[in-house]
Amino acid sequence: MGVDQPDPEELVDRRVSCDGERATVRYLGPVPPTAGLWYGVEWDNPERGKHDGSHEGVQYFTCRNPKGGSFVRPAKVSFGVDFLTVVREEYTIDTEEVLSQEISISSKKLKWGKVKERSYENLPSVLLTRSEVNGAGAEGEIRETTPNVQWLDMCGTLLSCWEDVAAITQQLEHLEGLHLSNNRLRVPSEVSPLCRSFCSLRALALNNCDLTWTQILECAPMWPQLEVLSLEENNITELRRPEGVLQSLKNLNVSSNPLEQNTVLSIAALPRLEELNLSKTGLSDIRFDDAAPGSQTDMFAALKTLRLDYNKITEWCVVNELGKLRSLVIFTCRGNRLLSSDGNPKTANQMLIAKLGKLELLNNGQIVPDDRKGAECDYMKMFGLEWLEAGGGSEPSREFIIQHPRYLSLVQKYGAPDEGLLKKWVPLALKNQLLKITFVFPDHPDRKPIEKKLPDSMEVQKVKGLLNRLLKVPPSDLKLTYTTLKKMGIEYEIDGDLKTLHYYAIEDGDQVQVRWS
Repeated sequence: MGVDQPDPEELVDRRVSCDGERATVRYLGPVPPTAGLWYGVEWDNPERGKHDGSHEGVQYFTCRNPKGGSFVRPAKVSFGVDFLTVVREEYTIDTEEVLSQEISISSKKLKWGKVKERSYENLPSVLLTRSEVNGAGAEGEIRETTPNVQWLDMCGTLLSCWEDVAAITQQLEHLEGLHLSNNRLRVPSEVSPLCRSFCSLRALALNNCDLTWTQILECAPMWPQLEVLSLEENNITELRRPEGVLQSLKNLNVSSNPLEQNTVLSIAALPRLEELNLSKTGLSDIRFDDAAPGSQTDMFAALKTLRLDYNKITEWCVVNELGKLRSLVIFTCRGNRLLSSDGNPKTANQMLIAKLGKLELLNNGQIVPDDRKGAECDYMKMFGLEWLEAGGGSEPSREFIIQHPRYLSLVQKYGAPDEGLLKKWVPLALKNQLLKITFVFPDHPDRKPIEKKLPDSMEVQKVKGLLNRLLKVPPSDLKLTYTTLKKMGIEYEIDGDLKTLHYYAIEDGDQVQVRWS
């Protein structure tokens, strides 16, 4: 291998490929008692290594991982080739090979027409993932050969520093998207000479690049127009406020980083930030102390989408805090242990919808108006007794308002819950009794009432299935209400197919009215 090897004095800190793995040269020289020249390399994948850079008690170089280093012979490594060499390898069509191939469709032989060489000049995107690009090559050639590239993928290459990247991108005047994940790029000591190389850049991915937030902020002046920044799986622990940089950022992904959660609010002042991904960061709490319960925070003012999947959130008070975000309409929180009192994930989702009043999508599922109404009405019933015990009316106790910041707005929206039907929420596992229910058919007086004993844990959709067998009416056509001896003459809607009879407070001896279209 050893293609395009640089001068020996320039080898240290250069990126290399060896047996398909990526590494960085940390040492060049002898390793006694063996003869000849060795490269000491630090592997991107530490499992590939054997030691920490030492041999027989002598430390030749250091590694972050105690098993991340190896010594390899020069003939084993490749330092890569220039940008256009790889582009030509990846994008050139061998016309003779193409013309020699036969194409058969439905047993018919087809002939090739005239095949033109692909024009590099018109390429809108260039994908060089896991290639051995190491730099720009001859000055000006990229600008002449691929002038219209808008999206460039150079993940997992042999680029060693930001100067190498800039030498390529400064020749791509229309470049808007750049994917540099799985690289190890040295941070420049001075970024101002490189700023013109990224002046049109809108989207940048730097996933798994072993970067800290401090290094990101040091590099950020190079990206004055950046709107999308992905930093998954880096070495980011502590966030700091971006001062004068990243002010155009709309989408930030810092998932899969071990964040210190008390630093998350450091980025809350980013004025245009609309989407934030904090999944898999170990987050368990977030507080917006500038706003009282039920009011709106000034932090993250433009944030519309928040992703908190697979964190350590267990308390509903965290969701109450998220309800203070003035613009939040899309929220995901899968993989957290947010539990309702009955342990039913569907009930927990209803609580999320009820607590986050502007939400339009939850865990990528659309919230239609009927879903929201059902969730909010069920939430009112679920915590109605607590509301009464806290004083009820429009001025319940402060403790109740802290736990249920939206409850009063729901009362204003739907009216106070019927006190006669409120009962303590008992987990179904603790309460599973048979109810004697009479089904009546107001629109069909010729049909006799049907009496059945059903478990109060039975879901409404199963009740409709039972009625389908009895009446031969499709379940989708059935509309159910019920009356209770406590409130004679009032019919209450049963409008949630996934709810149980117990949820609707249906008791022994109640009547269910059955209608269909």
